[in-house]
Amino acid sequence: MEFFISVPKTIECVAAAVFFGCAMLLASAKLLGILQSCTYSNLKLITWSRKKYNLTLGRHLLLALCCALSSAVVALAFSFAGEWAATISLSAYVVFFVLFILADTKLSLRSPATLTPRFTRLTVSVWLTSAIISYIVIALLNFADYLWGNALFSALKYVALAVLPLCLLPVVCLANLIIKAYEVPRNAVFVKRARQKLADVRPVIVGITGSYGKTSTKTILASMLSKKYKVLATPRSHNTPLGVSKTINESDMSDCEVFIAEMGARHVGDIAELCALCPPDYSIITGICPQHLESFGSIENIVKGKSEILYATKNAAFIAEDCFGYFIDVPCKKEKCSCVSNVLPDCNGTTFTLTIEDRTAVVRTKLLGAHAAQNIGICALCAHAMGVSFDDICMAIEQLEYVEHRLQLIKSNGVNIIDDGYNANINGAHAAVEVLKTFPGRKIVVTPGMIELGVLDRDENAALGAQLVPFDGVILVGDTLVGYLKEGYLDAGGDPEKLKVVPTLYAAEEELRTLVQKGDTVLFLNDLPAAFA
Repeated sequence: MEFFISVPKTIECVAAAVFFGCAMLLASAKLLGILQSCTYSNLKLITWSRKKYNLTLGRHLLLALCCALSSAVVALAFSFAGEWAATISLSAYVVFFVLFILADTKLSLRSPATLTPRFTRLTVSVWLTSAIISYIVIALLNFADYLWGNALFSALKYVALAVLPLCLLPVVCLANLIIKAYEVPRNAVFVKRARQKLADVRPVIVGITGSYGKTSTKTILASMLSKKYKVLATPRSHNTPLGVSKTINESDMSDCEVFIAEMGARHVGDIAELCALCPPDYSIITGICPQHLESFGSIENIVKGKSEILYATKNAAFIAEDCFGYFIDVPCKKEKCSCVSNVLPDCNGTTFTLTIEDRTAVVRTKLLGAHAAQNIGICALCAHAMGVSFDDICMAIEQLEYVEHRLQLIKSNGVNIIDDGYNANINGAHAAVEVLKTFPGRKIVVTPGMIELGVLDRDENAALGAQLVPFDGVILVGDTLVGYLKEGYLDAGGDPEKLKVVPTLYAAEEELRTLVQKGDTVLFLNDLPAAFA
C-alpha cells in the first residue's frame, strides 16, 4: 500500500492532472467556440469534425504523435535519472501543447465565442472532466508501475498520456452532456417565465421566419411599425427559444404594443416551439432555399418546418412571391408579396415602385440589391395591414439604415467595403454577387463559402466559385469548404493568379493590404463562423 500513501507521488499525479486539465481546455478553445455556434449540439459538432476539408482531427492526431515520440525520446535520454525520467518526459507535453495552442490562436475565428454564463460553465466542465480523466490515467499508470516494477516501463509510462490529445473532441462532448443536466431544466424555467410575461403584457405579435432575410426583414418592419406603435424586436439574430426569451425577460415591456420575434429553425418542430412561446397575430415568410438542409434533411422538411408558423398565425400571413406556392394549401389567411415592381438597384441603393391597394409611389432606399426591395415590400404589406399609413410606410423606406453585416456599405480611405458577413445561404450569396457587379472599379471577394447545405455543400459552393470568375481578386478563407469553391472557380475558367487561399480572416486582411487600391470594392461574403473556419 506504499503507493497509495506516497505524498510525492500523489503531488505528482495531482500536478500533472491539473496541467493536462488546463492544457486540454486551452487546446479545446476552437472546439468550444464551434460547439457554441452549433447551439451546443454534440451531433452538429461531430458532423463538423468529419467534413472532408476539416483538418482539426488530423491536427489532434499529429499532436498525439509528437507528444508520444518526444516524451519517449526524453524519457530514454534521462533514463539515468531513474524514476524521475518519466516525470522529466512530461516536459515534451508542455512544449507541444503550447505549440498547438499557439497555432490554434493563429487560426482564431472572425466570430469568437461569446462568454455567456453557459459558455463559462462549459469551460469549467471541460477543465474538470479533462483533469479527472487525466488523473485517473496517470494514477493507473503509476499503479501499474508500482505493481510491475519494470525499469523500462517506469521510464516510458507517461508516453501513454499521448492518448489525451485524441480525447479532445470526446471530452468536450462529455462535458457538454454533463452540464446539460443543469442547463435543460434551467432553460425550461427561463422560457416559461418569458411566456408568462408576454401573456401578461399581450402585445400584438409578429413572427418572421424563412431560410434567409429574417433579420433584415425584422429590422425593416420595426422601422415601419415604429411610425405608429411602441415596438420591441428581438436583437441581432436572437431567433431561438432562449434568444427570444432573453429579449422578453430582460426588457421593460410595460408600454410595448408590438413584439416582433425572429424565428429560426434547423429541424421540423422548432418553429412550433417558438410559436408556443409567442403565438403570432401576424407572420412573414421571407423565402425558401436549401439553407440548413444538413439538419432538415430535405426541402420538403424545410417547407414543413416553416409552415408551422402559418398554422399558429391568428390574423394574416405575408409570404414572399417566389415561395408562395409552397404554402398554398395551408389553411391560413395569407397574402403573396407582389407589391413591388420596376426595381432598379445601383451601387448607392435601390429604387422601385411600391403599390398597396389603390396607392402607388416610386421610392428609394439606401439598402443594396434587388432583393432588398422584395424584403421592403413584404414588410410594407404587413405594416399596412396593421394600420400604418401608406405615406408613413414610404417615409420609413426613405429613412432605412443599413442592417449590420447584411450588405452594409462602408467607405474607408477611398475603398468600398460591402460587409455581408452574416450571409450564409444560396440566394443571399447570389444577391451579394449581383450587388458587387453594380460597383465601378476593381472588385474583390473574400469568402469562406456557404454552410449547412448537407449533400449540396459541394455543388453549391462550386457554383458560387464559378460566379466569382469575373472579379479581379478572390480570397478564400478557411479549410472546410474552400476546396469546393476553388474547384468551381478553376473549373469555370478562373485565373489562378487572382485566387488566394488563406487560413483566417486576419490573413485575408493582411492579403488585402497588399492588393487593394483606392476605388476598389471589397465584398466580405458570408460570415466565418466557428463551426466552419
